Amino acid sequence: MQAQVLHFKELGENNRANGSLFIFHGLFGLLDNWQTLAKTLADTYHVVMADMRNHGRSFHAESMRYTDMAADMAQLIDLIQPVQTSVIGHSMGGKAAMQLAADFPKRLDRLVVIDIAPRAYPLHHQHILEGLNAIPLATLQSRQEAENILASHGMDRDIRQFLLKNLYRTEDNQFAWRFNLPVITSHIAEVGQPLVYSRPITTPALFIRGSRSHYITDEDAAQIANIFPYSRLVTIANAGHWVHAEQPAALLETLQSFLASV
Repeated sequence: MQAQVLHFKELGENNRANGSLFIFHGLFGLLDNWQTLAKTLADTYHVVMADMRNHGRSFHAESMRYTDMAADMAQLIDLIQPVQTSVIGHSMGGKAAMQLAADFPKRLDRLVVIDIAPRAYPLHHQHILEGLNAIPLATLQSRQEAENILASHGMDRDIRQFLLKNLYRTEDNQFAWRFNLPVITSHIAEVGQPLVYSRPITTPALFIRGSRSHYITDEDAAQIANIFPYSRLVTIANAGHWVHAEQPAALLETLQSFLASV
């Protein structure tokens, strides 16, 4: 049986000669989260945004292992057949992009990892999962009802709005999630797993962190330098974990500088 391919969207196809940028979102995200930044990058590059497995309009699967996500990415790159490949990944997408560089080094020429380190992370999405699983989709009457339930589980407005981008109505007018909530809930520990690698990864890499985020610490910087000897770490001021939403102009400038210099 032929393997399923990630759902994707292309912009700037006439710019293939300048290289292709593949953008992969984080946990509970969608390719749509990167539309604004992608449109600007598409003025220069061929941009491919993708929904990760169990997210958006991509296929549902039982695994949330990074080795499997990396294989998904490699398959998409093979389908597009770019001249030169830069991979940009945020959070979970960034960890999967690191795994791509470890497992399929010939598939990419440059790597950008946004606000995630190669190390393991403890479980820390439990209140989000509890809130999402508390929403009774079968009897849900409105998005506001769903938002009220999320609020009752301690989520601020920005997080609620981010999650509710995944809520939609099916053809029979029932509410449903774009992401595969049962699999994400049961396999959330896999999302916190560390990068699996056997040797230093020589892909030129840029790691970006938000100054108000704790996902990449100063201690992580040493590990990143050991695993990725041709990398550098840049801190974006006044940004938390969602750097692309909080400081899009600064992130864009940082990306463009890296992409033009390698």
